Amino acid sequence: MSFAWPWMLLGLLAVPALVAAYRRQQRMRQRRRVELEALGLVPLAGHGSAPGGPGRSRLQHLAPALVLAALTVLIVSLARPTATVAEPRREGTVMLAFDVSTSMAATDMAPTRLDAAKAAARTFVARQPSSIRIGVVAFGDSAVVSQQPTDDRVQVRAAIDRLTPQGGTAVGRGIVSSLSAIAGKPVEIGAEPGAGDDADIGYYSSAAIVLLSDGENTTDPDPQEVADLASAAGVKVYAIGIGSTRGTVLEVDGFQVSTALDEASLKRIAATTGGAYYAAADAASLAKVYGSIDLAWTARTREREVTSWFAAAAAVLLLLGAAVSVLRSGRVV
Repeated sequence: MSFAWPWMLLGLLAVPALVAAYRRQQRMRQRRRVELEALGLVPLAGHGSAPGGPGRSRLQHLAPALVLAALTVLIVSLARPTATVAEPRREGTVMLAFDVSTSMAATDMAPTRLDAAKAAARTFVARQPSSIRIGVVAFGDSAVVSQQPTDDRVQVRAAIDRLTPQGGTAVGRGIVSSLSAIAGKPVEIGAEPGAGDDADIGYYSSAAIVLLSDGENTTDPDPQEVADLASAAGVKVYAIGIGSTRGTVLEVDGFQVSTALDEASLKRIAATTGGAYYAAADAASLAKVYGSIDLAWTARTREREVTSWFAAAAAVLLLLGAAVSVLRSGRVV
């Protein structure tokens, strides 16, 4: 424990003086009582007990002791004590992995799949505690970390707003880039089957990936293989299905392209990592994911001023002293 105003502790020098003064007063009262008893002016107190019975005699010194303790604690509080306190907090990293492929411009979710995903993500970001770091990954034909994990919500929202649809869909690369941001180092996984089976990137149980995609993967690496890697690293993937399973037709460069939500692929990814899948019929249904992400509770120590604790303890001791005094003599002082 340390003190912001340690010079206030000099007031504790008054405590021994008050104890000495109290003892001197008690000795003077005892001598005076003996003198009065010798003159027959007060009845003899059997075995040295004070008038009012043995019960009150036992309380004779308790009230002053409590008041003195209250004064001592109050003086300490004036020095503004600070202590190292362990504070539990929900802490971790969440990567928002956005599918920004051309199919995310489809309008089977209003106004478009990508716009609906962005609106839901903004709400998700707003509901997270400040102890949660959030990053953004955009993946189309390739994947890029558009915002490293941060507690700056303004930067996160700006990264979300910049997203635009283009190219194909590399779901696996989106997850790999998210893992790289979580691990703070490049995560490599080849296109060959099993290429990433032996990768050891560390363990991050307090991290999660929210994958917002229609699930239509068009290029390597295999998303399921990458999901195995995420599972080994303790990172859960919460897959959000954007779009409808009945699908729609999208015009791209003069060609009509059919696109539909691939729920089966997204469900496998989520199940492999121990996460969950949510079908987003509309942006509001994404609210289900808020309470599902299970990040770690940690105890972080910090210096905290505990003046109020000492002041409260002093008040309690003072009230107890007053109560004992009333029981003993029928008055507070």
